[in-house]
Amino acid sequence: MHPEIPLASHRTAASQPVTGHTSAAGPARMTLTQLSAFVFVARRGSVKAAARELGVSDPAVSQALGALRQQLGDPLLTRTADRMALTEAGRRLLGIATQMIALGAAAERAVRSPVAERLHLVATSVLAEFVSPPLANLFSARHLIDTSFGTASADEMEGLLANGLADVALGPRMARPGLVSEPVLRCRLIVVGAPRGLRDTWLVDPSGIDPGGDTGLLLRRLRVPETRIRVFPNQTAAWNAAADGAGVAPAIAHLVTPQMRRGELATVPTAATPMETCWYATTLEPAVRSPAATALLDFLAGGAATQLMRSPEAGVPKAFFRPQVSVTLPR
Repeated sequence: MHPEIPLASHRTAASQPVTGHTSAAGPARMTLTQLSAFVFVARRGSVKAAARELGVSDPAVSQALGALRQQLGDPLLTRTADRMALTEAGRRLLGIATQMIALGAAAERAVRSPVAERLHLVATSVLAEFVSPPLANLFSARHLIDTSFGTASADEMEGLLANGLADVALGPRMARPGLVSEPVLRCRLIVVGAPRGLRDTWLVDPSGIDPGGDTGLLLRRLRVPETRIRVFPNQTAAWNAAADGAGVAPAIAHLVTPQMRRGELATVPTAATPMETCWYATTLEPAVRSPAATALLDFLAGGAATQLMRSPEAGVPKAFFRPQVSVTLPR
């Protein structure tokens, strides 16, 4: 699971020391604080961006990341021309670290939250960026179910659901035995760019390197070579670069409408677009599905959820808004 962190309602204890040194009591253990720093830097591309997202100082993030590197004996992330890139060991750690953060948050919620029912929602990166936050807020407020959310690739979702680490996945349809996918919204994938921008560079969010996602499928259909693809931390950053003329970017048509109305972006015709697609909600089979997951499926079939998925920029009513709680690091 790749939480496009902020993992909405995930929190970790910030009181643990961020040191990798061996003490008299034995070798130091990695902490959720250190793993959170690693995940944020990996997802945001730099220490500065991670610190800004977490609301802490750059040294706090650097210290936590440095302690983790020392304990594991690997740099985990190396600096490239424009961002921090994962080493091979870092790539192996990222999914595990994300799950550990989620489990730590779940443990804290189990102790602190007075709400009986809980639900963890995972989504592809674009849905996690635009749809999951307002959807989780509205659902949680209406049903009094404590809802957290994170990001996962299409391939990772199956394992998360099957192993009980997620209750519902929003994204592509899944055919794995024991899982049930129900369509929730039909949409179109298009390509956008500045009216006079470059056309030979493709600007994508992390879903562009997810072979099971719509963007990855589009790039394969168009036979776009990897040398012409630039990956950004999120879809908004890719669109902003496209608006600056740096290249073209895939986009779900109704999500990019505000930028197109402002004239920042325009449709770029291709041989494979518009590409019809559909968002699915996937859960375990009804016999073993949690009541909270069933409640979310019923909610997604309603008009309020459909309208929100079509126009997430409109937000949710004030009465239903719940502020996000992010992972915190010591300052």
